[in-house]
This record gives sequence, C-alpha cells and structure tokens, in this order.
Amino acid sequence: MGQPRSSEEAGDFIIGRHPVEAALKSNQSINKLFLQTGLKSDVLSGIEQLAKKKGIITQLVPKSKLDLLSDQQNHQGVIVAVAAFEYATIDDLFKSAADKDEPPFFLILDNVEDPHNLGSIMRTADAAGVHGIIIPKRRAVGLTSTVAKTSTGAIEYMPVARVTNLVNTVNELKKAGLWVFGTDMDGQDYREWDAKGPTALVIGNEGKGISPLLKKACDGMLTIPMVGHVQSLNASVAASLLIYQGFTSRGK
Repeated sequence: MGQPRSSEEAGDFIIGRHPVEAALKSNQSINKLFLQTGLKSDVLSGIEQLAKKKGIITQLVPKSKLDLLSDQQNHQGVIVAVAAFEYATIDDLFKSAADKDEPPFFLILDNVEDPHNLGSIMRTADAAGVHGIIIPKRRAVGLTSTVAKTSTGAIEYMPVARVTNLVNTVNELKKAGLWVFGTDMDGQDYREWDAKGPTALVIGNEGKGISPLLKKACDGMLTIPMVGHVQSLNASVAASLLIYQGFTSRGK
C-alpha cells in the first residue's frame, strides 16, 4: 500500500488511446474517463464501453480541457484520472487492527469531495490510531497527489478502502460486531461518546452531510455543540474533534 503507480502518466492521468485502453482492461484503480467532445472513432467508442462496464464515470470535455490535463501532450482525445496510490481492502483494515491487538476503529467518509479535507482527515486519523478509512467509489475524492501532499505522509501509513456501496458496507461491519456512529444536529453530545470496542465513525459530505440511507444504517448519532453565529464546521475540523474523542475514550 502507498506505492506510486508507474505507467504512462502525466501527474495523476494516463493519456492516449492505447495506454487508456490498457489501463481499463487491467485492475488499475480509475477515478474518471475524459473524452473529447465531437470526436468519433471505433477505438474511442470501445474505450467508452469499457468504462461503462466497469462503472467508471465518463465526462465529455472540450479539447482545451484535455490539453490542460495532459500539459499539452498528445492525448488523442482521451485521458483517464487514476489513483495516485493503491487502495486497501476491508480485510486489510481489520488486519491493521489485529496487528496492533486493538478493537477496530474505522472512519467512513460519505462523499467527501475536497482533496484537502481528505488529506487533513488522514493526517488526524493516523495521529489518533484509526486503523483505516473507507470511502465510496463514486462522487467522492480518491487518493490523488493533492491528498498525498495534504496528508504530509500519512497516506503511506493509513489504509484506505474504496467500496461500491457504503450502506451495504456499514451493514457488513455491523454484522462483524462494529458499532457505527454518524453525525447529526439532533445527536448525542460527542463529548459523551464512548468509542471503546469495535467502532466506526461516519463523516458526511461537506455540504449535504450524511446521506439519509446511510444515516438510517447507523447505530447512533453524535453532534458537536456550537454557540457561535456560524453553525457548521469544516469537514476535516469536525472529523478531528470526533476522532480525538474516540481516541480519548478508548484510553489512548
């Protein structure tokens, strides 16, 4: 885990028809496919179909956008955004806890979109002994170079699993004995939260919070009391407060 990828990349992108096609046929983690608007060819159609079968988001963009992403290289009308670092599995997260002989303490991020937030959260999670982070494959930031930079090295040590469906994953974690807590304005005061034992904490999207179905799947909800004029906190700040309450209650 944490090893940079080596392929025909420009930053976090693979460019050109043959390299992109090869990446789509491999097991490489791909975040998004960019296709140039107005271009028609059998190769591009085949690439689009491959992406569709894998459930990869496809975006039609003007040539100028591809020129920018590829730093003016010959992109041939197609680019894929790839993960800068490899992802873990849920089993890897459990192993991380078992290796330390500790009950699991996982963090679940529901569609966090800002790479700076993800990087900051990873940094706090590593400092507070979180055993792993779970993120969704769609509508969320992945492990990019910006995330790596913001995490100031934590990305090398914090396993991140990417799953298709967070609700299903939460239900599986509950079957495995974890108690899952989310955040809500009407929840329990987070300062009273006891995170001893197998626990997972859900942090919601920067603007929308936790999705209704995921909220319903949680065992309990936590709230951060606020008395100021601004009744919301940055996602990474809120996550830090909650993570460290978990850290403290677990007797660290």
